[in-house]
Amino acid sequence: MRSVILVLALVSLAVSQDKLNMCMTAKHHKAKPGPEGQLYEQCSPWKHNACCTANTTEEAHNDVSYLYNFNWNHCGIMSETCKKHFIQDTCFYECSPHLGPWIQLADESWRKERILDVPLCLEDCETWWSDCKNDFTCKDNWHKGWDWTTGRNECPTGAQCKRFTDIFPTAQSMCETIWSNSYKYTTYTKDSGKCMQMWFAEGPSPNKKVAEYYLNEAPSVSVPVSLVILPALFSIQLF
Repeated sequence: MRSVILVLALVSLAVSQDKLNMCMTAKHHKAKPGPEGQLYEQCSPWKHNACCTANTTEEAHNDVSYLYNFNWNHCGIMSETCKKHFIQDTCFYECSPHLGPWIQLADESWRKERILDVPLCLEDCETWWSDCKNDFTCKDNWHKGWDWTTGRNECPTGAQCKRFTDIFPTAQSMCETIWSNSYKYTTYTKDSGKCMQMWFAEGPSPNKKVAEYYLNEAPSVSVPVSLVILPALFSIQLF
């Protein structure tokens, strides 16, 4: 019995360590994180350990890029103050190697995994919403429901362009709704160690410790049965 417990503990530890430094299986992500030398502009803080390539980060700064053919200017020209947050959001999603605790399976044509309920720091979410409140959009969930007949997203028939504050009355509604609950609004500040930072200076990422915190506090790691039972049975035979 002790051998079974030991095997379970070792498997759990191995899975947890992987989740601290991993890339999700998605359209433009690398198979494994690693240094990239020089990433483009707002994506540069991830250059020492990234799930993105330099080409991906350069495209992330374009109004309509080959990444997803997504058009920020679907309701008029998006302001530069607002756009910088969506660029940072893209860098965070494409480049971060510390999103393991929140990676889930995804049944979508363009990716096999996604992130769900990543706890964003209060400052990042509130500033994002504040800097976009005078811009316009026609939808609350930007993941689905667009008209793609032109090859890029356009407002669906009947949808009206409205101010962000009419579509998203609060920062929480924007951060949680806009990408199908990829993010979770929190009241944690950047010095709490309990929230993920989209914006941080170049150097060691503060998000690794946050991911480690959530793995240690709530290690609800789902391990395939085969990875547990077979090694466990093998170990029983050895003792």
